Amino acid sequence: MGHHQHDIERIRMLQYPTINGSKHAPLGKPCIAFQKYDGSNLRWEWSPKRGWTKYGTRKQLFDNNTPLYNQAIPLFMEGIADELVYRVKQSNKGIERITAFTEFFGASSFAGSHDFDEPKELKLFDVFLFKKGFIKPKEFVRTFGDRSYAAEVLYEGNLNKQFVLDVREGRYPTPEGVICKGDDFMVKVKTNAYFAKLYEKYNDAWVNYAE
Repeated sequence: MGHHQHDIERIRMLQYPTINGSKHAPLGKPCIAFQKYDGSNLRWEWSPKRGWTKYGTRKQLFDNNTPLYNQAIPLFMEGIADELVYRVKQSNKGIERITAFTEFFGASSFAGSHDFDEPKELKLFDVFLFKKGFIKPKEFVRTFGDRSYAAEVLYEGNLNKQFVLDVREGRYPTPEGVICKGDDFMVKVKTNAYFAKLYEKYNDAWVNYAE
């Protein structure tokens, strides 16, 4: 597939924005911190006429014939898809398009690489509504917080230096780290243990996978 085709595929489906590292954290602002899962970012697009018809990794589309990522399709369709639309519609009328963002991973997934044969799971971490934008963090929790497929909330309160330090030092039950979201910002904070694991695997190139 040429570069041109890749560009067309990118344009055709919303891509998740890049998340800044913790040095960009707006300290003192209220946030909700969700567990960050270590896998691959997959996106799913729904429209009223066609239903869920488009699936993508971060950079390209995939379908039932795509090795590895096709494992995610039944997980999404059977465990999340219909209920997600139903729940979003409860508080949003006249939706033209939904893009759902999930993390796809197994027990030994690490830094975007996966064991092909082990069972995987999907965690929903964001939902974008066409012409409306991303669902705000509080609404996300209100809409999906009771479901095991939703990213788990680990902290709610002010984003401060102590919280960042606590995440770094492993005081929260997350191996990789957290995504802190406010109404107008999003930053990631990763654990020192995760950085050490990256260094072990990639040596000096570990920074490319860090924050």
